[in-house]
Amino acid sequence: MNLPLKFARRYLFSKKSTNAINIISGISVFGICIGSMALIVIMSVFNGFEGLLGELIGNFKPDVKITASSGKVFIPDNKQLVQIKDLEGVKEISKTVEEIALLEYDGAQNIGFIKGVDDNYSKVTALDTCLLSGKYITYDSINKVNYAIVGATLEHTLGVLVGQAFNQKLTVYMPKRTKKNLSIGLTKKPFKKRNIYPAAIYQIQQPEYDNYVITNLKFVQELTSYSKGEISALEIKLNANINSIKTIDKIKKILGKDYIVQNRYQQDEALYKITNLEKYVAFLIFAFTLILVAFNMVGALWMLVLDKKKDISTLKSMGATNDIIRQIFIAEGFLLSAFGLFLGCLLAISLCFLQQQFGLVKLTGSGNFIIDAYPVEMRFTDFIQVIITVLLIGTCAAWIPAQRACKITNIVRIE
Repeated sequence: MNLPLKFARRYLFSKKSTNAINIISGISVFGICIGSMALIVIMSVFNGFEGLLGELIGNFKPDVKITASSGKVFIPDNKQLVQIKDLEGVKEISKTVEEIALLEYDGAQNIGFIKGVDDNYSKVTALDTCLLSGKYITYDSINKVNYAIVGATLEHTLGVLVGQAFNQKLTVYMPKRTKKNLSIGLTKKPFKKRNIYPAAIYQIQQPEYDNYVITNLKFVQELTSYSKGEISALEIKLNANINSIKTIDKIKKILGKDYIVQNRYQQDEALYKITNLEKYVAFLIFAFTLILVAFNMVGALWMLVLDKKKDISTLKSMGATNDIIRQIFIAEGFLLSAFGLFLGCLLAISLCFLQQQFGLVKLTGSGNFIIDAYPVEMRFTDFIQVIITVLLIGTCAAWIPAQRACKITNIVRIE
């Protein structure tokens, strides 16, 4: 053990001539403990909400989405599709087409999205696990009937009812795309009109994703006059326990520059950035409170310097340099911070564990949420950030008293 750290450890646990030094040091350790705990708990709560949000969106969004770099739709190349399917990391591929449409149900109208999907869509996403009522079906091949899975937002605004006792049609209006219709008269009909039957209601708990009508691919392609098999996107499910980055890079090489390949984060980049921004703003706020707590440490170390003037003078008489004296009190600040940090981490881990197991802190008005208590998720990277932040603040706070200790002159006289 080096000399400054040995002296710092001794000063940490030794008796002081003034009891106030012990009290102020204890307050400093307590403040760092509570501040460290708060940092970890707050970041864990944000992690929990981020994980919950990702799980909810993941039920609707694929692992990988491929769209055209120019234009709304494209015709998929069968050779490229075969190459992508043969990749080790790719599990399923689904073709989808998406458009904005006017929807009408029992006299009520609203604008929403209509999305046509193929049979693989239920394997690519977990939408079938988000159903509030009804069953997952987009087409009845026996009776030749088109069905719709309606988002909760549209279900509320249109008053959609699902069940065997209800057979009300959902009418979809889509503007005609042919050039002749650009100059269409008032007496002509500028919209295509088709009917589908609501089969189920789904809910993602995000309004922008609950504003969809999911139906079969061919129905939407006919409605939008995409007669050549045009689609809006290829949606891909990746195998578990594979390197998704490498798989996505391979997909990009197969497709070239004509396509945009996005992972789940990139599909909702703005939403994730806002969540992370909120998390780190909260981190900075609590880090600032730790800086305020550090002033107590400055006071405690300053009084310790005054209390150990004779020790400092003796050390200097024995040849200790100002650098060694400075290191002693910087190490003292480091140890005080480390002790409070250790206690804070233990307390934070205990609280997060109890919250995970028993849900001690409930969400206000939890009857309106899909969870009852605040979600928490501890991450190793957060602990590293907190440890570095706290130790850095504690060490910097010790700099001023350490500099004061260096100015103490040799007052020991040998007779």
